[in-house]
Amino acid sequence: MNPTDTFATMPATHEDDHDNPTAEAPGRTSRGIQSVEVGGQLLKALARSGRRMALKDLARDADMTPAKAHPYLVSFGKLGLIEQDPVSGHYGLGQLAVQLGLISLQQVDPVRLAIAELPALALTMGCTVSAAVWGGSGPIIVRVEEGPRAVNVTMRHGIPASLRHTGTGKVFAAFMPPAQIQAALVAQGEPGAWADPTFQVELARIRETGLSQVNQELIAGISAMAVPVFDGFGRLALVIAVMGPSADVDLNPDSVQAKALIALGQSLSLRLGAPAGG
Repeated sequence: MNPTDTFATMPATHEDDHDNPTAEAPGRTSRGIQSVEVGGQLLKALARSGRRMALKDLARDADMTPAKAHPYLVSFGKLGLIEQDPVSGHYGLGQLAVQLGLISLQQVDPVRLAIAELPALALTMGCTVSAAVWGGSGPIIVRVEEGPRAVNVTMRHGIPASLRHTGTGKVFAAFMPPAQIQAALVAQGEPGAWADPTFQVELARIRETGLSQVNQELIAGISAMAVPVFDGFGRLALVIAVMGPSADVDLNPDSVQAKALIALGQSLSLRLGAPAGG
């Protein structure tokens, strides 16, 4: 392998600099090892694909030739980051990569990630936003971030959300196991809701678009939208919602508000390990 393909050109440093993390000039990008970054493109390609890949396809997706990709794959194989199927010869993520992924999922707190995004979302939307999780017997609001304009609605941490009449609740109804939802609807005084064809059409649309829309359904003059956030196992982790005066909430799925909300839900899902486009 050509040495210029392996290491980035590095500026000269004093020996003591290796022990001094502040030795680099302010604003300078931290030095890295170019070969690791190049080889890492193969791991990224496998992660994007979500399946085993032939050498030529893997190399193409990583923007390199098969001859260049192969030595990286050999090294990654020795580390356990990738493995090669003995029958097909295709490459997939190895045991170490699986272990790292599982550990990462265990370390990530979905609620903490979502809460950190709410202040900026409230400013972008110009409305009140919230995060909710499943509380055992139904959706529970765990965080509310007020927007620039106050909403005259009782919405605070710890209150339940209606499965039938709120944007947040409808997302849970769309993606949680039906048996859990039916039991929760009964507990909320809506025993016939699950069998309502109109409700089922709503839930099907939410599953298709990834967006729940509520137009003055629970409270006159107040509209809302909500999106799901999934974890690395494809399970619904939480729901992010925006609500406000109907004049301030554009329910069109192609609106700037809807696109921003959907983008945040997808971004949080990716950070929790959900596959892209999943």
